This record gives sequence, C-alpha cells and structure tokens, in this order.
Amino acid sequence: QVQLVESGGGLVQAGGSLRLSCAASGSTFSTYAVGWFRQAPGKEREFIGATKWSGSSTYYPDSLKGRFIISRDNTKNTVYLQITSLKPEDTAVYYCAADPKLHTLVVHTTDKNMNPEVWGQGTLVTVSS
Repeated sequence: QVQLVESGGGLVQAGGSLRLSCAASGSTFSTYAVGWFRQAPGKEREFIGATKWSGSSTYYPDSLKGRFIISRDNTKNTVYLQITSLKPEDTAVYYCAADPKLHTLVVHTTDKNMNPEVWGQGTLVTVSS
C-alpha cells in the first residue's frame, strides 16, 4: 500500500510563499499519480492539481494556474506544492492524495464516485492579513 504524509503548513503572512510536502512510501507508490486538494472552512473540497512521478503529465485548473506549482523530487519520494502570493482566502487544510490514475484525481471533486485510493492526513495553512 501507499502511505502519504503532508507537512509544511503553518501561519503565513499574506503575500508570502509556502511549500508543502507530500512524502510517499510503499512499494508501489511510483506507479501512482499524486494530487493536491484543499478544503477551507465552510467550503467544498477543491482540486489544486496533480502530477505523476515520471513523465510530463501535470494538470492544473485554469482558475488556480500560476500561484500553485506542483513539483516532485523522486530521490526523496516527495511531491511538493509551492504556493505564492498567499491570500487570506487560501486558508484551508491542504491534502495530498494518490491514485493509480491521474484522471481520478482530476475529476474527484466533481464526481465523488471517483475516489482516490490514498489520502494524507492534511496540513493546515493559515494566511493572516
């Protein structure tokens, strides 16, 4: 099985930047796509983007493209989410998730029947004004 552990959240001033980490383990993790999601208080879970451990397949919603950048370090088995120009409305719990198919991650928030196999525990990002 694949296990995911998020880290890097905390209290950040508006306008700042933050890099979240999603550390993966398990013998089959490299065959899984990894995505980032967030859930703000009182809001639905939102898809941020997803990538694979190899190749060039990466997907971002147009609404978030630019401030959110997903990268990976295969030597550390870690996928990162770089957030820039943080705004108070970015305050949320940020989760990473893994699934054998990138498509499952991309459509999960619009089709709850498409559920990623593995979720991390989440890391809280709080952006102050």
